[in-house]
Amino acid sequence: MKTYSITTLNEFIIKNQADFPYAKGELSRLLSHVGIAAKIVNKKVKKAGLVDILGESGFVNIQGEEQKKMDVFADEVFISRLQASGEVCGIATEENQEIITFDDNLSKDAKYILLMDPLDGSSNIDVNVSIGTIFCIFRRVSKNGNKAKPEDFVQVGSQMVAAGYVLYGSSTMMVYTTGRGVNGFTLDPTIGEFCLSHPNMKTPEYGTIYSINEGNYAKFPDGVKNYIKYCQEVDPESNRPYSSRYIGSLVADFHRNLLKGGIFLYPPSPGAPTGKLRLTYECNPIAFIAEQAGGKASDGENRIMDLKPESPHQRVPYYVGSRAMVDKLEEMIREVGVESRKSEVGD
Repeated sequence: MKTYSITTLNEFIIKNQADFPYAKGELSRLLSHVGIAAKIVNKKVKKAGLVDILGESGFVNIQGEEQKKMDVFADEVFISRLQASGEVCGIATEENQEIITFDDNLSKDAKYILLMDPLDGSSNIDVNVSIGTIFCIFRRVSKNGNKAKPEDFVQVGSQMVAAGYVLYGSSTMMVYTTGRGVNGFTLDPTIGEFCLSHPNMKTPEYGTIYSINEGNYAKFPDGVKNYIKYCQEVDPESNRPYSSRYIGSLVADFHRNLLKGGIFLYPPSPGAPTGKLRLTYECNPIAFIAEQAGGKASDGENRIMDLKPESPHQRVPYYVGSRAMVDKLEEMIREVGVESRKSEVGD
């Protein structure tokens, strides 16, 4: 009789904690607490149609976006679970204008800070479309034994020690990296545990999917418009035209493209000249995962993880996915810049 070996999230984390000689189990425990909070949120998401957690909360977050009830619930769950862990000295989330620091002695001695979007794509909740949680973890730069400082929350993305996301979809998955590859865990509802289902995830170098809100095409920069036209051209040798797939949830769009190969685009526009997605707790963690899976993330000119944040809520243009596709987009953006400079000289 064939037997099957199941590796749970906690077992996998503990087995691999030796990869961090500077840590003594703190990061492992922190990742485990993230998993626990995700299971609590997942339980509510799955019952969303049966309980009073749909619709608007009546509050507006720092981004000027009206908060959904599930946004607020997810934010409170993650904050309370992470504070209880004693492994973080502070948290920054999309739903809070100010950074959150903890005063208890255990937390002030913690080595880590965590930044997150508790519920990405929450506008999709009311129509039963996939949503997610995005998070990243940094070692604090301020002195242990004190409250976290603002400088802890504006570190360059390349300093991340871990990043991940949870996808609440037809199945619930947690995908994370600690800089040593990407692994995915699917929640088994029969035992209530995340189980290793996608070890050592790799994204194809080339893909056939582009994900962008084409309804805003007229507002896009010329380089992005040219790339969309390129995606739509017929070229059997390069498998074009590509398929357009856009859910409107960064986690869901990225997860599909991670597995199948593709590119996600959120360019700047006249109404959002610096883009819409937040560098620290949306773009950076997804970029870390993309790079560890063999992909790439860019603002059109620069590597996302090289950008120095000015604030925890800073926005940037964002392009992430299969390496060759992001390379091609950057090339077309550069070409527009060269032509523009030539035109200016000619004038």
